[in-house]
Formats: sequence, C-alpha cells, structure tokens
Amino acid sequence: MLRLMRKKAGSWLIKILLGAIVVVFVFWGVGSFRAQRIGRVALVNGDQITLDEYREAYNNLIEKLRQRFGNNLNDEMIKMLQVRKQALNQLIDNRLWVQEARRLKFRVSDKELAGAIMKIGAFQNAGVFDNRLYNNVLGRLRMTPEEFEVAQREAMLIEKLRTFITSSVKVSGEEAREWFNWTNASVNIDFVLFDPGSNKNIKPSQEEIKAFFEDHKAKYKTDAMVKVRYLHFDPDIYRSEVTIADEEIKYYYDENQEEFKTPKTVEARHILIKADKDADSETVEKTRRKAFDIMMMAKGGKDFAELAKQYSEGPSRDRGGYLGAFRKEAMVKPFADKAFSMKAGEISEPVRTRFGWHIIKVEKVNEASTLSFDEAEKKIQKKLTDERAKYLAYDIAEAVSDVSFEGDDLLQSARERNLNVLTTDFFTKKGPEKGINNPKKFASTAFNLSVMDISDIQDFEDGYYILHVIEKIPEKIPEFEKVRKEVRADLVKERQDAKASKDADAFLSALKSGKSMSTESQNYNLAPTTTGLYKRNDSIPKIGFEREISEAAFKLTNEKKLPEKVIKGGKGYYVIQFRERKMPEFEEFYKGKAAITQRLLQQKKYTTFAALLSQIKSQSDITIKEGFLD
Repeated sequence: MLRLMRKKAGSWLIKILLGAIVVVFVFWGVGSFRAQRIGRVALVNGDQITLDEYREAYNNLIEKLRQRFGNNLNDEMIKMLQVRKQALNQLIDNRLWVQEARRLKFRVSDKELAGAIMKIGAFQNAGVFDNRLYNNVLGRLRMTPEEFEVAQREAMLIEKLRTFITSSVKVSGEEAREWFNWTNASVNIDFVLFDPGSNKNIKPSQEEIKAFFEDHKAKYKTDAMVKVRYLHFDPDIYRSEVTIADEEIKYYYDENQEEFKTPKTVEARHILIKADKDADSETVEKTRRKAFDIMMMAKGGKDFAELAKQYSEGPSRDRGGYLGAFRKEAMVKPFADKAFSMKAGEISEPVRTRFGWHIIKVEKVNEASTLSFDEAEKKIQKKLTDERAKYLAYDIAEAVSDVSFEGDDLLQSARERNLNVLTTDFFTKKGPEKGINNPKKFASTAFNLSVMDISDIQDFEDGYYILHVIEKIPEKIPEFEKVRKEVRADLVKERQDAKASKDADAFLSALKSGKSMSTESQNYNLAPTTTGLYKRNDSIPKIGFEREISEAAFKLTNEKKLPEKVIKGGKGYYVIQFRERKMPEFEEFYKGKAAITQRLLQQKKYTTFAALLSQIKSQSDITIKEGFLD
C-alpha cells in the first residue's frame, strides 16, 4: 500500500481513497535496515547506536547552535558546549525511552503513523498530503521515507509514554501559592562592604616579595613558543589559471534552480501587547482593547514607530517596532499569515499569537523572484572559478607534500615551483600576531609537531598550508628580577584581600556580640548602606547581581538578623543585616494563578519525566565505544 501511495498519490483515484481509508505504512525489515548501518558507537541494553545516527544527531545540534550563535560559533565554543557528548546522550536517552515504551507494551499502529505524517504541514499542498512534496522535503534533508518514518514512529512512542507518565501530575493551589510567595517575596537589608582595594598601606619588603616568588614560581612561567616556516597555497593566486566554459555555467544554472530563487519577504513593524497564551479571558480581552486603541491611533495618523516606542512590550520596541524583512516561515503562523496578506502601508487589526496581541504595519512587500540566466551568469562563473582555484591550490599543495619528507625537500620543492616560503616570529599557543587568517588553528597544528617535522596539508579557511617547525622554546620559570613588579603587585593584592577578609570577620563577630552596625562601622571608617526592598531574582540595589548575598539575605529573619559568615562578592567582603521582609498580596496571586499553575505543571512534568529517565539509566547496561568522546 505504501509503494502504491508513493507512486500514485497525485492521481484522482488515490485522493478519493485517502478520504475513505487510512493509508497503512508498512515496512519490511526495519531491523535489517538498522543492521545495515555500520560503525557502532554505543550499546544500550544490547541495542546499538550507529555512527550514522550519531553524525545525524551531531549535525542537527550544530545547525541549531549555528542558528542561535551565527558566525560566533567556532571550534572552541563547540568543545566548551560538549556538543559531541550532548549528541550521544540524546541518542542514548531516546533509545532508553523507546525500550521502556515497548517494555510497557506501548505501540504506534500503522494507522496512527500514517495519520500523523499526513497532518504535517510541510508535506501538504493546499491542505492535502502530497507524496511528491513528501519525498522532495525528505530528499533535501538527506533522509529516505523509511528513515523518517522509523524516527517518527519512535518519537510517537516516546510521546505516548510521556503522556502516560505525566498525566497524573497535578499542581495544588497550595503549591502554586507557595511558589508565588517564594518568587515574589522581597527583602530589605543593611550592608557594609570591606573593599580590599581601600587598604593602601601595604608595603612588603624585598625579602617578602622574593619569598612570595619562591612559593609561587609556577604562576610566573613563560609560555612555550614555536617558530614555523610555512607555505601558503592561496586559491586567489590560481584564479587566473582557471577557465570555465559557457556550457558549464549553463548546466550549473539548469541543475541548481533553487539557488537562484528568492522567496517572498515582507518588511514590517509591529507593536506587541503581551498576553500569556494561558491567560484568562478577562486578561485577554483587556489586552485586546488596549491593542485596539493603539491601532486606532495608528490608523488615525499617529507615527507608528513612535507608538511602538511608547507602547510596545516586545524586544523591537527601541527600534520603533522594526522587524526588517522576513520570510513567512520565520514568524509564528497567525502573525505571518496576516503580514503576508497585507499591502505596503497597511495597518492590521490586532492579531493574537502565543506572545500576545500584535498590530502590524507593512512597510514593503518584496515579491518572490528568480534570477534569470543572464543575471546569474557572473555569480555562477565566480563560484565555479573559486571552486576550481581551490582544487588547483590543493593539487599543488599535495604535489609539494608528496615529495617533502624533510625541511630541505620542502625548500627545494618550493623553489622549483616558484613558491614563496614564509617564516613566522616566535609565537605562543594564541598563534602568530599577524599574517595568518586563523592563528589558533595554525598554532594548534604547530605545537602538535616536533622540531623539524612537516605537517600534512592544513585547511585554515583561506587556502591550504604546509608547516615546518624549525625551533621551539619550552615554557620556563623566569629570573626573579624580570617579574619582580608583577610579583609585588600580586603579593600586595593578596594581603589587601586578607586584611579585608579579616576586618569583615571581626566586624561580623562584633555584631553577633550585640554591637550595632552603625556604631561598629565607624571603627573602620565605613557607613552602613540600605538596599531597599528587592525580590529574590532581582539585581540587589547598590550591590548588583550577587547570588550568594541574595540567598543569604532571604534566609534572615527578625529572630536571626545576621548570616553565619561573611560573604565574598565581586567588589569585596560583605557583612549584611536583616531589616525587613514583605510578602506579596493575595490579589496579585489570584490574578496570575492560572498561568502560575500551568507553568509549575509543565516544570513538574519535566522533572517527573527526567527522574524516571535517571532511574532507567541506573538500571541499564550502557556501553560507549572506548575513546569515542576523547
């Protein structure tokens, strides 16, 4: 039935059948399909995770991060975020959930799978499942229908299990009120700051400085350094040697039509009046009326950008609500549907989305277009020339590399090809200060080579390189005189910090013995400061964001006005004292009770599901290929 649907889904007969029956998705040999994938990276209770599955999960994560961080995403960030470990953990978690669902006899029937896939908007044409579109979309994602449907069935299994587990989770009114009180209670404290920098009279002797150096020598080690001779095979140098025939350009244009299509975009401004998607009907109507009044002002001739700056509650407020030009799929559906139905200059009625009410003003409509061959010809020629020049640069780099086993070979081969041999100054692991497009990668390669070693061909994004390490200087402890000023500054800073800490401890002890903060602080030429009321997650007035201070302050009461110990913050050492606490009004809780309950319910469902996963993991046999995540 599946094959028939795939071949004939466009015919009138199948369209009629789809209205009368449910298409059954049947796949023979799902197990053998998985078994054909090679390269096992992990075993989860005997069920393997393959290298192909890992690569797909890894690439999906990288794409999400690229959408979030753009060009800021680099190798260092990928390593810091432990993307490799994240990708593998996702696969392991999913496999465990699928196994648990099957153990509990959950199943997704062919009927359910078919229905779910046919409802996916990306596979519909005019609201009807389109098999040709289905295959085209999956083809662009480099997935076969079989792979997608196996993944979809497993996702549905997991969702069934999730629903079963979390369906009994409830949030009581008492829990909601307790959370509201915890979040919205405010506290007011007095504090005294002991700033280490205020201790100006610390003057260590030369002997003390020298002794400090002897005790902390490792801190003053110089960085290891390396000096490199290298060849740079820059594709731009070889562009003049590339010839692209007219037929090649035309063939490329014909075979890559999607590349030359520009989808329709709309350039618009908007004013957002926030309304939570779970807000009660009274709140929804109140915010709608406010949005309507603003719309009437805009349609009455008021400057839309100025109205946005005054009334909008969205992040584009400071830009007068300006969103720039966007594609339809870039916005939430109700917003996009409205914006893309409007003409330039029009102002919409309030439009409801999960964020609230939007008033939209379309500034410009850019219709979809396709570059003609004449318009695209130069672009194609440049692209093909760039590709060929890069291939040519690599071919020459490869020819040099193949005959270069020692430094003399490299120099000889370079001379024979009239290549420019370059030499760096000594540099650290940060890389050369000039002349290299990607200094960190360059340095990483160099430091992994021994003296006189020649690297393989390296791609540093601006062409290809061959490196020859000619000298290394290991890290070493410098002579005392060369770092004496730095050592003295470090010793002074350490003693300033120690004195501030000691004074703060003595001050807190005095308060605990019954001394008043205002009187005792005079002994240190300091004066107490009052923060004023602030909430638990707020920045502390006159202090700033200091999580430890905030946590300590909310533990204080009228019976216990002082903390157990001094608190070290970003500016020094703080001694705090309780002044007052204020609880939120019940009316405030009542207004937001529905939204609070829903938010807590989602959090509770998540933690319940996560706790079960942790329990399942502890009872499972999970083996990761040795060295895979190293």
